[in-house]
Amino acid sequence: MKQKINFENGLIPVIIQDQETNKVLMLGYMNREAYEKSLYEKKVTFYSRSKKRLWTKGEISKNYLIIKKILIDCDRDTLLIKVVPKGPTCHHGTDTCWKENNKKNFLFYLEKIISYKISKKEQNSYTYKLYKKGINRISQKFGEESIELIIESKDNNKNLFLNESADLLFHYLVLLYYKNISIKEVIKTLEYRNLLKNQ
Repeated sequence: MKQKINFENGLIPVIIQDQETNKVLMLGYMNREAYEKSLYEKKVTFYSRSKKRLWTKGEISKNYLIIKKILIDCDRDTLLIKVVPKGPTCHHGTDTCWKENNKKNFLFYLEKIISYKISKKEQNSYTYKLYKKGINRISQKFGEESIELIIESKDNNKNLFLNESADLLFHYLVLLYYKNISIKEVIKTLEYRNLLKNQ
């Protein structure tokens, strides 16, 4: 959906932010033509002040910025574009133009792996085999891993404790997937509880 943007000065600043990590990746500029092209192609296109032309990020490197959401500020002269970056954003090969690491939370990545293996019905996948057995087996396995973690917590073997913790967390994610609940929903519940507690 097109928004009313103030292009009176020709160019407006555009902040590019990773949709998942919220890390700011770069700053560029758009004119009306670059904005229209970005909307149409769903990939970020800037107006390059040095090249004096439209420039689609990734046109050479293929490290495109796939648009997920466009927000406009209160004065209608600055954009915040949330994207999925297809590779490093900076032309120097770094994740951001400030040389910051844009590492994604592995927990969310693991959640996607679980979803992928189940949706693709990978027959040799432990994840899919467990999912196919249904809620009773998934719950039972989660319970078994909980007990094993409790047992390891009474000893001083850090490595065994970490491995049992990882097992429990993995099976918890499988259980959440079966219940059609995301880890983000659990986090939001915790955040809400914390908010109520501190009011």
